[in-house]
Amino acid sequence: MPSPTQTKPEETSRAINPFVGLLGLGLIVAGIWVWNHLNFDTQDYIVDEIIPILGIIVVLSIGVWGLWRKWRSRKDRIQLRDRLIHRFQKEPSPQKQRDLAFTLVEVNQFEPEGLEVIAEPMAKLFIWTMNTALGDKQHRIRGMAVSYLGILKHTESIPLLIRFLEDDHAHVRACAALALGRMRAQEAKAKLEEKMKEDWDQTVRSRSREALERIQ
Repeated sequence: MPSPTQTKPEETSRAINPFVGLLGLGLIVAGIWVWNHLNFDTQDYIVDEIIPILGIIVVLSIGVWGLWRKWRSRKDRIQLRDRLIHRFQKEPSPQKQRDLAFTLVEVNQFEPEGLEVIAEPMAKLFIWTMNTALGDKQHRIRGMAVSYLGILKHTESIPLLIRFLEDDHAHVRACAALALGRMRAQEAKAKLEEKMKEDWDQTVRSRSREALERIQ
């Protein structure tokens, strides 16, 4: 329990905010007073010369700050990816490895670059997931595994992905079409054309058409 002399953060914030508001108001009033007491030549000089320079400085500062934030965000993302890769390589449980693999693809912004060192074990894990996460209730896990094989550009899995165009769940079929399109799998053209024309699900038909557009 805090002592009577301690000030809670909320109370401190309430005490500071009115002071900041009054200080800001005082600066505005002071600025207006100073401006009104300047001669016209000085005012013109400020408007014509100083303000444009300040504007350029502000724009450049915002640009530099934006680039720094982008660089910092990318650096943090790469560091997180490297930590997850290390955990993936050390993790003995296939289920936990699978969850780490899903997270890695998402952290890496659905790009294969940077995952090369574990791409093959990840692909094998996704194939294992496709064959074990069976049933309607696990269709999303199965669909993620199918889709992420396409992100890894794992061409050895193309025959398996073509087979998953016949999965019982439309979500998985759509993910398989998307993965085949990402890999520009020429051998899947005939099956994708069939799904584009005949599948009862509109999303599967759309994903099959998009995949064919990428392949052609």
